[in-house]
Amino acid sequence: MPGLQDTDPRLLRAFVAVATELHFTRAAARLFVAQQALSRDIRRLEDRWGVRLFVRSTRQVTLTAEGERLLAPARRAIAAQEELAAAVAGAGAQDRPLVVDVGAPASTARRILTAAREAAPGVEFVARFHSGLAGAAAELVTGELDVSFGRFAGLDPQVRAVLAHRPVRYERVAVLLPAGDPLAALAEVPLARLAGRELYAGAGNPETTEWTDFARRLFAGRSIAVAPPFPRIDGEEEFVRLVLARGWTVLASEEFTEVPGMVLRPLTDPVPLSPVSMVWPRTLRHPGLTALTAAATTLAAPGDWLHRPPGAWLPEPDRGFLPPADAGREAGPGG
Repeated sequence: MPGLQDTDPRLLRAFVAVATELHFTRAAARLFVAQQALSRDIRRLEDRWGVRLFVRSTRQVTLTAEGERLLAPARRAIAAQEELAAAVAGAGAQDRPLVVDVGAPASTARRILTAAREAAPGVEFVARFHSGLAGAAAELVTGELDVSFGRFAGLDPQVRAVLAHRPVRYERVAVLLPAGDPLAALAEVPLARLAGRELYAGAGNPETTEWTDFARRLFAGRSIAVAPPFPRIDGEEEFVRLVLARGWTVLASEEFTEVPGMVLRPLTDPVPLSPVSMVWPRTLRHPGLTALTAAATTLAAPGDWLHRPPGAWLPEPDRGFLPPADAGREAGPGG
């Protein structure tokens, strides 16, 4: 077959993506390329191989007999190339820092990073503090970032396909209230007591869409509203200033920044849980990743991080990405 020996791996990926999706628009989104560029790559591959891979019509895309025959070998070739890339990256992994986005100074991710640094002093970790897994995911895909934390199920399916994840904690969801609010006198706030209120949940920030989606799912049918979109807020200092200036009530988690004059109260009836996963590119190989995973496992058991109270609330899309209830208790530090 002409041109087979020097086939560009990018063209192979284009072929496999279209063959998997049988839809050029979805395949282009999966590869983060324009649809026209993807169509050109398919034509270039067909010309190089001298075969027709797809039958296209206005309504559907199907594989030809030749396309079906070549799909499995193309997948194996891509897998081999990824294995080689991972091996090459791993060979030099000891020599480069691991870039980890922990979101905020007060966070589950920050605790894990601190424990990993103590357990693996020979590994250089570079911390970043940018809230929002949705924003971090784009940099995970491009390789600008190595690890981030957040709600994995809230990401686009095409993005999830190129990322690996490990659930590390179910954080109890809370509400941040002005100290003078009548609800601040309660040890826990029943969700029903928030009916008729409007809570800030990051709407308008493209980097925290997974959290805004979580809030909308939690508030649905409970007469609680998400505050209108607001420009992205950069930095803890600016967030605190705006919360106080605008008098916001904020949907938060049990790990949250202290705000003067505000109190944090866990929600109940039911107990909402925010699933936090460690997320990284599937091809990443680095000793720092191993250290972070071990640190998360060690912290989970004594802190009951993976315990789900009876009747706890989780978003429906998240259930397929989570370990069994009480996995942290059962696994123990060595799990």
